[in-house]
Amino acid sequence: MSATHESRAQGGRYSTVSILFHWTIAALLITQVFVGGWFSDLDRGPARTQAFGLHFSLGVTILLLSLARLGWRVAHPAPPLPDHMPRWEKLLARATHVGFYVVLLGMPLTGWAMASAGSGPLEVWGVLPWPKIPGIDRDGRELFDTLHHEVILKLFWALLVLHVAGALKHHFLQRDEVLWRMLPIVGRPDRKG
Repeated sequence: MSATHESRAQGGRYSTVSILFHWTIAALLITQVFVGGWFSDLDRGPARTQAFGLHFSLGVTILLLSLARLGWRVAHPAPPLPDHMPRWEKLLARATHVGFYVVLLGMPLTGWAMASAGSGPLEVWGVLPWPKIPGIDRDGRELFDTLHHEVILKLFWALLVLHVAGALKHHFLQRDEVLWRMLPIVGRPDRKG
């Protein structure tokens, strides 16, 4: 049995690439939520146009990184959850991860769809022309707006609270290694005593 397979079999850490994807996308997603709120509060004009460009660029970046992360995850499955976790908790953890993929793909795709209904060209980071999704009219834009701002954003906040609460519960109450599996540059915790 290889060292990597043995580590996974024992509920070891995620790969360095998985950890990098996790924390990079998490930071971008939290930034994006605040940029989106700031952008929504601006009146029409150059500042709003500039804020929209930042919001759209972050969204496309999150989408591309999430697709890469999903590809990595398919090729490199996550280490199994620890044996001491009850079945319901493992199912909840997996459902939360699936929910995050819905958010990570759904939020940028619905944002792209809304932006595609606009009259101006789309660019990523002010340098890369980005195509519009064809056939989205005003009614379609309203549907994607509802999905983007009401459904998926609320799902994101619910999943974030659940995810963070679960990680902290494992770290402080159960004092196990669940959180350590995804922390960057942190040695294995000493859980004796």
